[in-house]
Amino acid sequence: MKPVPPGSTIGIVGGGQLGRMLAMAAARLGYKCHVYAPDEAPPAAEVSAHFTRGAWDDEAALARFGRSIDVATYEFENIAAAPLAALAAEAPLYPPRRSLEIAQDRLEEKGFIQGLGGRPPAFQPVDDLAGLEAALAAIGAPAVLKTRRFGYDGKGQARIADPSGAAEAWAAVRAAPSILEAFVDFEAEFSILLCRGADGRTVIWPVPENRHRQAMLDRSILPAGEAVRRVQAEAEALARRAADALEHVGILALEFFATAEGPLFNEMAPRVHNSGHWTIEGAVTSQFENHVRAICGLPLGDTGLAGSRVEMTNLIGSEAETWPEILADPAAHLHLYGKGETREGRKMGHVTRVWR
Repeated sequence: MKPVPPGSTIGIVGGGQLGRMLAMAAARLGYKCHVYAPDEAPPAAEVSAHFTRGAWDDEAALARFGRSIDVATYEFENIAAAPLAALAAEAPLYPPRRSLEIAQDRLEEKGFIQGLGGRPPAFQPVDDLAGLEAALAAIGAPAVLKTRRFGYDGKGQARIADPSGAAEAWAAVRAAPSILEAFVDFEAEFSILLCRGADGRTVIWPVPENRHRQAMLDRSILPAGEAVRRVQAEAEALARRAADALEHVGILALEFFATAEGPLFNEMAPRVHNSGHWTIEGAVTSQFENHVRAICGLPLGDTGLAGSRVEMTNLIGSEAETWPEILADPAAHLHLYGKGETREGRKMGHVTRVWR
């Protein structure tokens, strides 16, 4: 891969906070960014050189966008992969569409991981109410019904306490093709954050232990506890196999449950990830900078910890309004995403604390 030199333009499909932080990291390395998104005024556009408003599936607009940039990436996987072929025909696209196609379909994703020797929780595909009832008979309850596509941060999911709740859960996911997944008895949740270059070189950050609240990431804590440390080597090896199998370029995040039997795979994301936000101040090289380095063919940076202990906390809804108190804490690094409307359940920012 020929390096894309500083001064070039990176195209980012998606205009949310991940794109915003990517653009800020790219600017530090001398790149301009051009954001493509359907929103009127997305957060990433505020810090980018150019912005094009267009639909995710508008192939003609994506092709025009591709002709205006030198390399492309995406910060959001809930988009149709097929239209991105029009973009990829005009500019190199990293990660490749194959990573996106696998990650955005939970059934495909779990089968892919099983093929690499990984272990997800017990699951069954569900295409109708009768199929859900059969899956519940096979897996048991409690369980969780998840749409195969377009679900994140607890969206597109319905918990089922006992089989009598099947019809209500099926209505909650609007009869979309889904999977039923067994509840897991786990000790901790964690994620493997990996960056792979086009030359196959891979770096992995220290592993954060993740705490969730109302199905959303609340905190990422480093170093992780003993339950995570006991299984992380096996999870890291699986993440490397996944990245190599996909010929992935850029950040790949895999989420796991730490159990007594080893790591259980939950899901993966072919993009910069919420559980890696701590890396901006807490690592020598952030996930955002290394993603830019990877897609531009540059050497990858050191992923070591910048302190003895790091903690990242998401600011959800009105929690972002506590910014005066956060700024009064000398250990705190505040990030607000520039979203115009505060809504409960919406990620408005995060704060990272690093202890030297």
